[in-house]
Amino acid sequence: MRPPVSEDPTRVVAAPAQRAHRSPSLATATVTGRESADAALREVLEGGVIGSALLGPGYRRLWSSLADATQGGKRFRSALFTAAYDAWDGDDAESAAGVGAALELLHTAFVVHDDVIDGDDVRRGRLNVSGSHVARALSAGVDAPRAREYGAAAGILAGDLALAAALRTIAFCPAPRPTVLRLFDLFDAALQATAAGELADVWMSLGADRAQLREILVAEENKTAAYSFSLPLQAAAVLARAPEPQVASVGEVGRLLGVAFQLVDDLLGVFGDPTVTGKSALSDLRAGKQTPVVAHARTTPVWPEVEPYVGRADLSDLQAEHARDLLTRSGSRVFVQELADDHARAAIASARQAGLPSALVAWIEALSGDLLGRCS
Repeated sequence: MRPPVSEDPTRVVAAPAQRAHRSPSLATATVTGRESADAALREVLEGGVIGSALLGPGYRRLWSSLADATQGGKRFRSALFTAAYDAWDGDDAESAAGVGAALELLHTAFVVHDDVIDGDDVRRGRLNVSGSHVARALSAGVDAPRAREYGAAAGILAGDLALAAALRTIAFCPAPRPTVLRLFDLFDAALQATAAGELADVWMSLGADRAQLREILVAEENKTAAYSFSLPLQAAAVLARAPEPQVASVGEVGRLLGVAFQLVDDLLGVFGDPTVTGKSALSDLRAGKQTPVVAHARTTPVWPEVEPYVGRADLSDLQAEHARDLLTRSGSRVFVQELADDHARAAIASARQAGLPSALVAWIEALSGDLLGRCS
């Protein structure tokens, strides 16, 4: 589902056979739609920053840090939404821009909260919302534990503001009222699923019990697929007034794509090149993260050799390399790769069988190839 890891996973790179089926007009419209969504997002954030000045400098800094948190992202969700909306020949540009902005605000809310949950102060190479507030407290002479409390509070509040802004943007969408209510229901369902997935993920990371593969896949489906894939696709279908069966079908396509995406991400978290992926290839092993790779390895004869390296906080590069060799020898790496391939192929088959617009099917085919290519 993805391009070589060095490339932007949101950029569609189709194989030559697929290019013939790609629609140049769709590609152009998608860029235009993303730019409109970006403009709508900036309007929401700038309004928040301006309005926050009335409530004191500290609150204004919170809004400014939230606006900063949206910078540098790939805008994947709004791109997916726009591609689908254009494929269905959607013609309400103003509403589409608002929905695209709401998707990015929802993503920002989850990212900011996720950083609080993980205790991370840095994202994309710079201080995040929590980190910037921790730094401010420390510079004012506050001791480290209380500074971290302040940073966590800022992260929670900023995430809440982004979440409220996302829902407000949908509520004020100029689309017909029944459509707005339907969009609101989709956003609410995605929010509920993501919260459930996040909580399950945190619980599994505690190691209180050994999560089975099915449990992990359900958590990943809820945490990633629901809001990053199913929601953008279904929101596009609803706003474009697509046939009702296609609204349901595209949700299933999104679920399958999202699980494939997360499976690839799990592989990159262990086997990826940090200089290319931008993420550590040690942190998942050190944290003992319950991923499909680990769940499968536990069912193999190699597990007694692997287990001492999983959850070892001081895991060295050399030890991690040995763990990767063991995970490859156990067949776990190939198993998860094939599982990702199966989900991607199922997504494409489902899209074709549902009779989705040909331009959207081609987009999904290209996206699938791009995503899977990241771990090949």
